[in-house]
Amino acid sequence: MTISRNPTRAVDIGSVTLGATHPIVVQSMCATHTQDIEATVAQVDALARAGAGIVRIAVDNRQDADALAEIRRRTAVTLSVDLQENYRIAPLVAPHVDKIRYNPGHLYHHERNKPWRDKVRFLVDVAGDHGCAIRVGVNSGSVDPAKLEKHSRRDAVSPMVESVLDHCELLDALDFMRYCVSLKDSDPTTVIDANRRFAVERPEIPLHLGVTEAGMPPDGVIKTRIAFEQLLGHGIGDTIRVSLTLPNPRKTEEVAVGRQILADIEAGRLRSVVRFNNDRLNIISCPSCSRVENEAFVDLAVQVKELTRYAEQHAVTIAVMGCRVNGPGETDDADLGLWCGPNFVNLKRGGEKLGAFRYDEILPRLKLELDQLVAAQPE
Repeated sequence: MTISRNPTRAVDIGSVTLGATHPIVVQSMCATHTQDIEATVAQVDALARAGAGIVRIAVDNRQDADALAEIRRRTAVTLSVDLQENYRIAPLVAPHVDKIRYNPGHLYHHERNKPWRDKVRFLVDVAGDHGCAIRVGVNSGSVDPAKLEKHSRRDAVSPMVESVLDHCELLDALDFMRYCVSLKDSDPTTVIDANRRFAVERPEIPLHLGVTEAGMPPDGVIKTRIAFEQLLGHGIGDTIRVSLTLPNPRKTEEVAVGRQILADIEAGRLRSVVRFNNDRLNIISCPSCSRVENEAFVDLAVQVKELTRYAEQHAVTIAVMGCRVNGPGETDDADLGLWCGPNFVNLKRGGEKLGAFRYDEILPRLKLELDQLVAAQPE
């Protein structure tokens, strides 16, 4: 069968079109360091051969932007760029990509006294000058601070939806319609709720679906499948990204998983699941991407999963994050958070910093903290 979708408007991104009656597009993101041009071009092309219609690359500085220009010269794949925390770098990257992704929460990290609307106007001008589409990408771990203050800490959905609606209203007022939206979280239930609410408010805007920091297979695949089935099965979603913690040589598995989930939904092979095991151990880990500051992060995530198997029947969330962009904010809501830097792993308990530990000494301390949490839970 064909997946019946909401009648969103069409948005052109290079040679790809999202929305309307166009096929759902599978995306992925490079995990190589952007300045390693040979490796990045090879991964871009490998992801495209695996079936990715759009490939995203992270750019954090002028050196990354210079590398991006050469990457663009060497590949014809439709490229998206992640501006991370530096929106001002947009003019350097826009000539070489087809889409710019910005995170509304990250607009507050620089030039704090400058209104966010002025920053978005700047991005719209750049995108318009170079024929780029825009993705407004909201993550629950980095939401507009003003929106967070309005709602209970237990309400992850409302700040996300309100933030992205504000940005859509501004883009519309600027007469810039070539944009899509994403609302992501590591909890598939939050992803489902946020996207459903947004789709009710703005059903015409194409949606990019994903469970951020879904973790390692098979758990990360299960979380992603739950969200995609519940959303795509109700007509919500125009492009998907599967985010898994994988070593670089296996990065194309993200694309294969996305394509398989789409095929299963089209064939009616669905799991009637609404919520993800909220009463069991939940390990969150971010996708391996070019922002990872030490590749030992991937091995550490696997070791954490093995070490903590004894606590599978306990409602504890452990987050293993690989970079400074997502690490600080998106470990705050976990019971235990590991934010992995270049040389040390920052350990947090319920948002409280416990210290920085070497990669070869973090696991014993993690187990100590986990033992204490398990012991404090009722039988």
